[in-house]
Amino acid sequence: MTDRIPVVIDPDLADLVPGFLNNRRRDVEKLRAQLEAGNFADIRMIGHSMKGAGGGYGFDPITDIGAAIERAALAADSATIEQGIAQLADYLSRIDVVTGA
Repeated sequence: MTDRIPVVIDPDLADLVPGFLNNRRRDVEKLRAQLEAGNFADIRMIGHSMKGAGGGYGFDPITDIGAAIERAALAADSATIEQGIAQLADYLSRIDVVTGA
């Protein structure tokens, strides 16, 4: 059994978080497809977007993973992109959203 990761979010964002997380799950699939196609420009854009949005919603690891994917895309580093996609999928599968006070 994998360890769950509790993430405390701002109550004002509670209605937006499920959509945000669903978009990140779609990003996993988009990233896999773009990697298979060798489209590093689109991978860079997705990583950049994740880097900008993660922390704003309280999901700092998404920011970190997005930054790593963006850097790897600039270097056309497929192995590091694959690792980032796996980290993102794992993180998304383990988080438990908790609304803060």
